[in-house]
Amino acid sequence: MPAKDIYHDHVKNALIKDGWLITHDPLALKWGKKDMYADLGAEKILAAKKNQRKIAVEVKSFVGPSIIKDLRDALGQYVLYHDILKCTEPDRILYLAIRQAVFLDIFEEPVGELLLKNQRVRLIVFDQRTEEVIKWIP
Repeated sequence: MPAKDIYHDHVKNALIKDGWLITHDPLALKWGKKDMYADLGAEKILAAKKNQRKIAVEVKSFVGPSIIKDLRDALGQYVLYHDILKCTEPDRILYLAIRQAVFLDIFEEPVGELLLKNQRVRLIVFDQRTEEVIKWIP
């Protein structure tokens, strides 16, 4: 089993508060002989549409000495998991969960704005103190 990110439980609790049912903790991804794990799998029933929305969530703390190295590592993992999910569970949407402080430090700066403009990553921005989702960026 993979090690949990330090904010794993914060994100899990924030998703539950936001009305999500945690279905996988972690969500196993298999491609060929390689086993990988996204941090969480969750579902939300959309009553008006009589269907469900499925997500996979990869939690990243960004506490290393270089925020750009943390970003590169997170994006590499995100791309790999995204492509695997596209083949194995095309109805499940992958999100990267980051703290609000990280969002402000990276994604409200030119490098992050470029990533969002080019739709390279979907984000869940959360507050680790209140364990609440602040925003979804599709």
